Amino acid sequence: MSIIKNILFVGAGSFLGGALRYLVSQGLKYTGGFPWATFTVNLLGCLIIGLLWGVFSRFSNASQHLVLFLTVGFCGGFTTFSTFSKESVMLLQSGHYFMLALYVLGSVSIGLGLVAVGYFLTK
Repeated sequence: MSIIKNILFVGAGSFLGGALRYLVSQGLKYTGGFPWATFTVNLLGCLIIGLLWGVFSRFSNASQHLVLFLTVGFCGGFTTFSTFSKESVMLLQSGHYFMLALYVLGSVSIGLGLVAVGYFLTK
C-alpha cells in the first residue's frame, strides 16, 4: 500500500468527519456554559470507533483503506481533543469548577465506556 494512497484515504475521512463536527457545533453552539457540541461529538466518536474496532476485529479481511478512512480519518476528524482541552481551560478560567469536573470526568469515563460498549456490541 502506498503511503500517498493511505494519506488520501485518511484525508478524505478527516474532511467528512471535520465537516460533520462543524455541523454539530453549529447546532449546539458554545455559549460559555457547558460545551455540549464537543462533549457530544467526542462521546459519539468513542462509540463509533468502538463499533468499528469490533467490526474490523471480526473481519480481518477488511480493506486497510476502509479502516484508515473510517478510524484514523473520519473518527479523527470528527472528534477533537484539542477543543476539549481548550474548553476545559476556559471553564477553569471562568471559575466553573463543577462544570469542568463534569466535563472532564464525564468525557473520559463515559468515552471509555462507549468505546467498550461499541466494541462488545460488534465483537
